[in-house]
Amino acid sequence: MGMPHFAPFSLPPMEPADQLKRVTEFRSQMASRRTVRDFSGQPFPIELIQQAIATASTAPSGANQQPWRFVVVSDPDLKRQIRIAAEAEERENYENRFPQEWLDALAPFATDWQKPFLEICPYIIVVFRIDYGLEADRKIKHYYVQESVGIATGFLLAALHLAGLATLTHTPSPMGFLGQILDRPANERPFLLIPVGYPAPDAQVPVLTKKPLNEVMVLR
Repeated sequence: MGMPHFAPFSLPPMEPADQLKRVTEFRSQMASRRTVRDFSGQPFPIELIQQAIATASTAPSGANQQPWRFVVVSDPDLKRQIRIAAEAEERENYENRFPQEWLDALAPFATDWQKPFLEICPYIIVVFRIDYGLEADRKIKHYYVQESVGIATGFLLAALHLAGLATLTHTPSPMGFLGQILDRPANERPFLLIPVGYPAPDAQVPVLTKKPLNEVMVLR
């Protein structure tokens, strides 16, 4: 990408009351975000996905290397392939790989190896981490890849929620099949897949409580 140029930077002045109002409104919006497993097949404009990914791409990254790729899947055949492969891994996980402690932790959420939402949702966004760059057949080391892609994914989930779309973060481990099905190069490794759509009319989510601020924030 070459050496960066530097330019002046400032933020528009705001009154403290307006700052607090904006951050409180954002908190309220994000507090309504939920993980959804019951999707409607109702379509929506691809522009919503495009703008959300453009937002994710503004995230900070190690040395500004932007080590992410967002593969958007809408093709029914590809979604079917992803579901079959994911369910094969998940069935093995639930029946043989997962320790009993993890199964006990999952039990209240009534999840199992079956993932029909992978075909029902209009889009699946598969997030890949780019472990190293390629330049004239030379490997370019990337730094803080996991952290960078995690932050970008957070931006993406927030943007999709603000667009009125439901999401699910799904990690059918191991995920190597995603690179094969989607024909991705060797330097891209699956990080997460995100079904995106509207919730089904009869969708339900668990009733959850989040830790209060005094349990997650330490002021020194």
